[in-house]
Amino acid sequence: MASQHTRGRLAALIDHTLLKPEATNADVAALVVEAAELGVYAVCVSPSMVPVAVAAGDVRVAAVAGFPSGKHLSAVKAHEAAAAVASGASEVDMVIDIGAALAGDLDAVRADILTVRAAVAGAVLKVIVESAVLLARADAHTLAAVCRAAEEAGADFVKTSTGFHPAGGASVRAVALLAETVGGRLGVKASGGIRTAADAIAMLDAGATRLGLSGTRAVLDGLGQA
Repeated sequence: MASQHTRGRLAALIDHTLLKPEATNADVAALVVEAAELGVYAVCVSPSMVPVAVAAGDVRVAAVAGFPSGKHLSAVKAHEAAAAVASGASEVDMVIDIGAALAGDLDAVRADILTVRAAVAGAVLKVIVESAVLLARADAHTLAAVCRAAEEAGADFVKTSTGFHPAGGASVRAVALLAETVGGRLGVKASGGIRTAADAIAMLDAGATRLGLSGTRAVLDGLGQA
């Protein structure tokens, strides 16, 4: 592993994630305890679990909105995101309407993001583009156009995946394309299917500035204790 990728530096780029529908309050509380132990950047949980995460410890909390399908009404996504922020989340990861993106309706994609952006002014907004779907069913130009729409709508990050879509999660190709498109103006979060230290480093080398991981400890253990 390259020397700059130390355990501590990698941990500081991770959103330690638990979004399983069967997650309990106790599971989320344990996630927060583990997050503090591992030294990660934040935890990422379902909106209903934000109060649990906030109460469980002093850790930055991110919540999802419109998850995982993205087919919710924009007003519903906005309300969900605003409620999460009111409960203590400082970051929101929203899912776009993938069907609208595939249909080339970038105005609808942009408007959807703008609605959530307006509802969570002051919070960090990450826009989940389901890159594997867009690359498989459309092309790189479509994925880049969606990223540009996210930037125009005021997103702070573009994010590869929910990790729940059967098309797959993050890929080096997708991360590199996202990074090239936003050119350092936005962050790039790689999420979905990152299970080893080698996976994580490949994403960072491709241009990711944040990682979404559920198996965080195993990934960090792959780097040793440095």
